[in-house]
Amino acid sequence: MPIDESTRSQIDIYLTHLGGLIRRGRQLRDDLARDSSTPTAMASTRTWQEDCGVTINQLSGGSKAHWLARSFSEAFLMRSADGRAVSGAPPAEIVTRLLGVLEQAVATLSGMDDASGTSVSSSASASQDPPPRRFDFVHNSDLKPVLEQAFIDSRRALELADYDLALRTSCGILEAIVTDALEFKGPTALAAAGAPAGKIADWTFETRLAVAEKAGLIRSGCARLPAAARTYRDDTNAGGENGAKMAVSERDSRRAGQVLHVVMRDLDPGR
Repeated sequence: MPIDESTRSQIDIYLTHLGGLIRRGRQLRDDLARDSSTPTAMASTRTWQEDCGVTINQLSGGSKAHWLARSFSEAFLMRSADGRAVSGAPPAEIVTRLLGVLEQAVATLSGMDDASGTSVSSSASASQDPPPRRFDFVHNSDLKPVLEQAFIDSRRALELADYDLALRTSCGILEAIVTDALEFKGPTALAAAGAPAGKIADWTFETRLAVAEKAGLIRSGCARLPAAARTYRDDTNAGGENGAKMAVSERDSRRAGQVLHVVMRDLDPGR
């Protein structure tokens, strides 16, 4: 039978995510070719490798015996003269090998038989369903892949010392997941918790956080948000008009990320 929309959507999400990883990998390979010794290049490479590992683990269903997982592991090995595997492949060579693994994954997903009706998890992993993603607790399914990519982007921005972008991205994720929780809670329950009149979309960032806390959706972790995070939307609007960027410190950026993790645990206690 024809492939269903849910499966097609999963394939598209994975292909989009893999495409982003491949683009990042190619840029990293160019950076490493110029200078592989800089702390920034090495940190970015480690972050990218971790992101690749998460994706490969999902596509392989968590099975280390799956060909994707094996290919991922082998990318980090060198071969001695007698064919034995030894560790220590150069960073640029590892990136090139991992790009090959990602491209194989793309080819596998792109070549799935549209008439089979086979799910992404069974076709790509031939094992078990992929492990839960970070944002499985989000009720709006359209948001999940967007949040996953934004989460990756925020980590990468922090590694690259773009603290302004890292803070904005973390706050955007925080606002999105809190808004999702508020909408799922419903207007009646929110009114009982002292929510203001009007649509949630019209509330300020601070108001959404305060109502979510009063409604028992989150605890008091947002009290640690720095001032730059609380006004991130105002500064974003100003930046859009005149190109200005906030002066964000590394401490503020990391604290915003820490608060995001706390709220994610509040909204998904089992994670």
